[in-house]
Amino acid sequence: MARDTSDATPIASRDALVQWLESGCKKAGDPLRIGTEHEKIPFYADTLEPVPYLGVGGRGGVRALIEGLQARIGWEPIMDRDALIGLADPHGGGAISLEPGGQFELSGAPLLDAHETAQELNNHFTELGAVAREIGVKFLDLGCSPKWSRAQTPVMPKQRYAIMSKYMPRVGSRGLDMMFRTATVQVNLDFVSEPDMVKKMRVGLALQPIVTALFANSPFLDGGPTGRLSERSLIWRDTDPDRTGMLPFAFEAGFGFERYVDYALDVPMYFVKRGDVYHDVAGASFRDLLAGKLPQLPGERAVMSDWANHLSTIFPEVRLKTYLEMRGADSGPRSHMTALAALFAGLYYDEASLDEAYELVKGWGSDAREKLRADVPAQGLAARIEEQDARQIARDTLAIAGRGLSRRERRNAAGEDEAIYLAPLQEIVDKGSNLAESRLTAFKEKWRGSIDRAFSECVLPL
Repeated sequence: MARDTSDATPIASRDALVQWLESGCKKAGDPLRIGTEHEKIPFYADTLEPVPYLGVGGRGGVRALIEGLQARIGWEPIMDRDALIGLADPHGGGAISLEPGGQFELSGAPLLDAHETAQELNNHFTELGAVAREIGVKFLDLGCSPKWSRAQTPVMPKQRYAIMSKYMPRVGSRGLDMMFRTATVQVNLDFVSEPDMVKKMRVGLALQPIVTALFANSPFLDGGPTGRLSERSLIWRDTDPDRTGMLPFAFEAGFGFERYVDYALDVPMYFVKRGDVYHDVAGASFRDLLAGKLPQLPGERAVMSDWANHLSTIFPEVRLKTYLEMRGADSGPRSHMTALAALFAGLYYDEASLDEAYELVKGWGSDAREKLRADVPAQGLAARIEEQDARQIARDTLAIAGRGLSRRERRNAAGEDEAIYLAPLQEIVDKGSNLAESRLTAFKEKWRGSIDRAFSECVLPL
């Protein structure tokens, strides 16, 4: 998330929370947009060490990266007290933000198609590359930090992360790994009505394990293979059951904005932000804040920014705000970033494709969906659901998305539609092996068991 919201409008009732979600419905004729977010793990190119916030040994760190970008692109600073923690486009476009271990994130602008996403990424890497080269920094294209221990990983100076770090070990064994050692790419998409949101939520949730299998790219941790293709996905399974998972209630009759509000109200809070201060209320109930009965802040009542910020601390495989966030993919090469955007634009922004995708998944039961999610981190495309393997479902999903993108008829200067961005995923399906499997083979053969080779072979070009 780029920055926490500041909206002091008092919340009069639960209905206001429902209306806030409902306000995301696009009006007839409004364009449906795509927002792509990606995290990347920085390291010093000469020492292969992580990049602290303030740098080390006289060389610049993460703050210097942000400052250098600000000088080049002119975006506004995002501050956490005295710490520069990000940048925001003053014209309402994208933002730069930091994840807890220094993962450097671009939260992209809401764009019209995958062609614009590709151009946005090109611009971002051009500007970032110029700054990073001056400092001697490069970025891994992996979904997990492959070498450094949690203790070796730097900590960013954000108040909310300090609160989360203290709370995470109380609710799961892998929450700190999630915060400090994983990286993801996600895509955010619009809905036009409550029924449209419900269908997209169900399709998205059911397909997130397939997305994980396609984008699996985190087979290393602590200097070697983990035995999984997506360690990042496995980490999420033991982070915090109150705020993660496949949301089985979303498939029940009557699901809609109200049911999601009730779910979110039952997720324990992390913090309440007032002015520049994040008050630690971890484990508290948002219902108590609504009623002015929060023990840590007696008499304080909820405002709309509290609701928006609270929703940003819930981490299911698909997250609902005033748009939908697809959260199942490991971070990876630039081609995977545009592929994820194109995949869901093709599925969601063509009515026939959305119907086809729904038909593909609607017969899967809750237990089957959960088992698929549990099996995919280790088995990848070989995992099975309802007598089908993930590879065949992925092939069918790509075909549906490709047809949707063709019908969208959004073309670049060369006359190509957005289906060109599905090519790396089609190659994975055709080969039957994902990027994690290719890199495990390289680790055993070409790298001769040295994880240091990841710092030359698994690097984003700048």
